Amino acid sequence: MRLFFHALFLLSLLSVPTLFSLPIYAFEKEDIIIVSGDRNYPPYEFINEDGEPDGYNTELTRAIAEVMSMEVVIKLGDWNQKRLKLEDGTVDVLQGIAQSKQRSKTYQFSPPHAIIHQSIFTRKGNPKITQFSDLKGKEIIVQKSGVAHDYLRQEGATSPLILVDTHAAALRLLASGKHDYAIVANLPGMYVGRELALSNIIPVGKPFGAQHYGYAVLKGNDELLAQFSEGLAILINTGRQQAIYDKWLGPLENAGTLWKTIGQITAVISILLCVILGGIVIWNRMLTQQVNRRTEELKLQQQQLVQADKMTSLGILVAGVAHEINNPISLLLLNLPVIKETYQDIEEILEEHYQVHGEFYVGGLEYSRMREELPLMLDDMQAGTSRVRRIVDDLRDFSRHEPGRQDDAVDLNNVVSTAVRLVDNIIKKHSDCVEIDYASDLPTFKGNAQRIEQVIINLIVNACQALANKNKGISIKTSYNQKDELLQFIIIDSGCGIELDNLSRLSDPFFTTRREQGGTGLGLSVSARIVEEHKGRLTYQSSLGIGTQATLSLPVTKATNER
Repeated sequence: MRLFFHALFLLSLLSVPTLFSLPIYAFEKEDIIIVSGDRNYPPYEFINEDGEPDGYNTELTRAIAEVMSMEVVIKLGDWNQKRLKLEDGTVDVLQGIAQSKQRSKTYQFSPPHAIIHQSIFTRKGNPKITQFSDLKGKEIIVQKSGVAHDYLRQEGATSPLILVDTHAAALRLLASGKHDYAIVANLPGMYVGRELALSNIIPVGKPFGAQHYGYAVLKGNDELLAQFSEGLAILINTGRQQAIYDKWLGPLENAGTLWKTIGQITAVISILLCVILGGIVIWNRMLTQQVNRRTEELKLQQQQLVQADKMTSLGILVAGVAHEINNPISLLLLNLPVIKETYQDIEEILEEHYQVHGEFYVGGLEYSRMREELPLMLDDMQAGTSRVRRIVDDLRDFSRHEPGRQDDAVDLNNVVSTAVRLVDNIIKKHSDCVEIDYASDLPTFKGNAQRIEQVIINLIVNACQALANKNKGISIKTSYNQKDELLQFIIIDSGCGIELDNLSRLSDPFFTTRREQGGTGLGLSVSARIVEEHKGRLTYQSSLGIGTQATLSLPVTKATNER
């Protein structure tokens, strides 16, 4: 998620030309800045039980005020009134508003600090909505001056609109049996539905795509917008924004929500890969240009090279993973149990219909078959989605920069299994013949699991890239040499092999035989230094046309061994 916000900022800052024209902490404004928002839009912004403003937007605003040395007062209230107060100058900033072309005629927006989706809710049993034309003639509940209301007015909707002050009011009205549909933001809608126990309403459609959500000021207020945009940039780069995001939105995302379409996931993957791979290309070119004049400084720049190699590896790994993938996967994780519960609620009715009327078709399949298959399908989907979430978490841990500390007790099997999981797509792409053998009852070694994981990933990726086709195999195993008190990770590939003259140069910085394919020659050099820091050894045996064996040996300390 943090990588996503960095990428999103690179794109969004193009539309905020004054953002970095002002130095950090340069503003010392004596006036109090009035920041406003919706009083009932949880978990983004709301009035808590103590009568105080609270939520993700509110905590983010206070953090921005702190780093930018601004004095702000946050006032939450009726959304329509707060928009009017911004336009008449009574309020200076709205802390959470969805961006749209129509709104950009009146407001200027900061780079987004979140992505929101609008959903159409209805009572159980009503048909699914796939497009706005399906709402023709239906009574629709929307928040007054909300993004859905703005859109429907802009499109000249002929359906009767029932205007309410809050999302909670819209969903309560719908759940009471009045009107046909309600259009509300997805996460607040699910949050309110859960808190109010509105079990008879469900989301049945998404009228908009993903919408950028951030701060807004009146057009012309560039200086104030620049302060909030710069403060937001500081929070994102220091990781503080991510911590606030995880605190308020993480629990809802971990519970899961809506099922994203394959097209949306593909679009997000494309954006993320373009940003990451573009950065990697620029960084690699800079390294190539500097190598001749900075050879003597390589030792001093070791930590930067480690991080650069980690980012290169990360660029390869994310080829099969989406950005903002936390959002679509979270939507899946929350909605799949809802779908399963829905099926369980109607299963008795379907079974009774089957007993009375005989066989009928559901989703193109006979009911007698579907009633057996559907629960299994839902369980498989839930398990698969959880596995994707685990891979994303592993990628986030792998890319986190944690230098220096090497005194943890580390389980080699855990490190190897995490590395294998991270490069699972690469392994499957290059070979159909993979054997993995974990030795049992291995002692631990003292070191840094993240850095050894980086070494193992480099060795696995190199082995995969050496294979001529998918019929060639890879063998991975762990073992313990009790006599020498050494833990060992061994990987053997049946690839092209390495020339004898090149074996001794594998650890040289910038030496690579794959420069035309984008290799930097840093992976094994950095790996060798990491292993040396752990007082271990990295050795290679290879025969041309037969394959290569790489062995990582790590010492078991006496204290660890006696444990």
